[in-house]
Amino acid sequence: MPEDKIEKLDTPDQTDLKSSSSSKKRKIKGSNRIARWFREMRSELKKVVWPTPKQIVNNTFVALTVMTCAAILIWALDFAAGEIFMAIIRYIPLLFQGA
Repeated sequence: MPEDKIEKLDTPDQTDLKSSSSSKKRKIKGSNRIARWFREMRSELKKVVWPTPKQIVNNTFVALTVMTCAAILIWALDFAAGEIFMAIIRYIPLLFQGA
């Protein structure tokens, strides 16, 4: 069965179709390309599933919560690292005073 499919793709009829479609693409000029692009964009935008206002509020709340938690975590780690660094700096002179 797979061999039948390969043979169908290699037939001259399929080759003729490929060349005719590529020649049509070459004939499209600048303004036609832009108009085609807008038509395709409009058809794609019709397929988009837009969120409901309730989903937008929920997603905004989740995003703000995650950002707040991340900010608090980064602040805490920065504060702890700063305190550790300052403790080390204060401890180094004490090591040399005893010697």
